This record gives sequence, C-alpha cells and structure tokens, in this order.
Amino acid sequence: MNKALTYFLLIVLIILLIVGIDNRWRKDQVNLPGNNEQYYKIVSLQIPDHLTFAGEQVPLDIFYVNESLDRELSVNTYWHSSTLQIIKRSHRWFPVIDSILEAYDVPSDFKYLAVIESGLANVVSPSDAVGFWQFLEGTAKDFDLEVNREVDERYHVEKSTEAACKYLLKSYEKYGNWALVAASYNAGTNGIQRLMDKQKARSFYDMLVAEETGRYLYRILAMKLIFENPENYGFYIEPGQCYPPIPYYSVEVSGKVDDWADFAKEHGISYKILKYFNPWLRQTNLKNRRNKTYFINIPKPPYDITHEELILKQNGLSDR
Repeated sequence: MNKALTYFLLIVLIILLIVGIDNRWRKDQVNLPGNNEQYYKIVSLQIPDHLTFAGEQVPLDIFYVNESLDRELSVNTYWHSSTLQIIKRSHRWFPVIDSILEAYDVPSDFKYLAVIESGLANVVSPSDAVGFWQFLEGTAKDFDLEVNREVDERYHVEKSTEAACKYLLKSYEKYGNWALVAASYNAGTNGIQRLMDKQKARSFYDMLVAEETGRYLYRILAMKLIFENPENYGFYIEPGQCYPPIPYYSVEVSGKVDDWADFAKEHGISYKILKYFNPWLRQTNLKNRRNKTYFINIPKPPYDITHEELILKQNGLSDR
C-alpha cells in the first residue's frame, strides 16, 4: 500500500470519527429537558408585537423602546444562574406580594420592580438601601416603617411591601401614569418632575434620563416577559424544584425579650429559623422600652424541624 493511499484512508477514518462523535453529541442533546437549542446557541430573542405595563401600552414601534427592551431581555435571559434562582424564589414570595398589591389596588406588574431591585432577597445596596424594595432609612420612616437598632422593618417583607404601595400610590396621584411611577421609584419624584419640566415631556418614553433610570422600566418589562413565559426563554423548571410558600403562625410580643435564641428554643425552632422568618429583628434581644406590640412569625411543621431533631428522628429517638 503506497503512502498516498495510507494518508487518504487515515483522513477518511478521522472524518468518520468526527461525524460519529458529532452524531453522539446530537443524540445526547435529545435527552436534555426543554428546547435543546437554548443550551447550545446564543440566539437573538423575539420582541413581542404587543406589550403592556400595568395596563398601559408600551410603544414598541419606537425604535429605541424596542431596542432598550431587546437589551434587557437578552441580559436577563442569558444571565442564567441569577434569573433561574429568582424564578424559583418567586414561587415563595409572589403570593405574599401579590396579595398586598391587590389590597392596595396597585397593579400586579409592580412585583417585578421588587425583582429587579433586590432579586426577592433582603439585600443591602452600597448606598445602604435595604430589603426587597430597597428603602433608604429616611424614605422608610416617611412611609411608616420602624427603623432603629433593634427593629428594621425594611427587612419585613409584608410591611415593606405595604410601604412600597403607599409610595407608588402617592406617585400615581402626582403623575397619573404607571410608567412614570416606576421611573420615579428609581430617580425620585422630584427628579422625574424636574426632567419633565425641563424637557417639556409628559411621557417616560419621550424623556432623556440617566442610564440607570433609562434602563429601569425595561428591566421590569424584561422580567415580566421571562417570568410569565419562562420556557420561551429557555428556563425549564419542574414544579417541585421551585421554592414553595412556607406556612407560619404569629406569636404576639408586647414586652421585652431577653434572648431571641431562648425565645426560639421555647417555640421549638432554632435561632437561625427565627431570623429567617423575622429578619427585621436586628439584635439578639429586644428591650422594647415603649412596649410596642410585635408579631413574631413561627413556621408550622414540618418546616420548624432543626438539624439536631432531624438526627434524632433518623435514629428513631424523636416522636416528631
């Protein structure tokens, strides 16, 4: 066999090997959940023909509106790990937030404002804004949240959501337009009003604003699109993989508490569980010199079990 034929056969063998590996790879794709293309291709996303925010039409026919939404939709779709976690977390917190928004007659779309502000977590920003709704201390107090060394209700999901509703409704009284209300949550009502007066504009979509504020509403809209139809954007989550709401009951406290760890133990939970359900308690005790009444959330079984009890249960030493 001459060298030319040897090289030819070697090349054919290599090609067949590559084709075989490629076919095996494609076969493995079929076994992946969901739309396989989302796992291996970065694709440009389809912008809908029609979109509303809080019942108001989004003017997607304006080129920069369309392109701004395209940008935020791409960012949040392909930031897989973050968006995936927030979608899972939303199943625990959206029922709480939605019920309060409905009670205050605030459009449900504003829950996505909390999504972009905090990722539905009690985070603290570099400017010391706190909680799901990212309140600064002064603004929090203006809207009836208690903020001191012992108690910081910016971490209280229900109460901070109520405060956010009050802020949003106050802004709506001023503007009569929900898009401007959303923008004002980022830039402040006075800041938005100054820009409107200076630019003689009456619509958010006609205003030239700082980049952060300019992206703000489009980030909300992008999250709305993804959360309402996650599979359209490559997010496939089984129902059992989402974080469910955790039922709890409340214990009234009107005096002081010497040690929250002792309080937790008396109610059959760990200090860590107590803090998870009551992150607004900021110290290990409560002096409560004004004898205010607080309601402490305690999870119902089986969510109240501690690691120590779990070990006892696994060894047949617990009757829980």
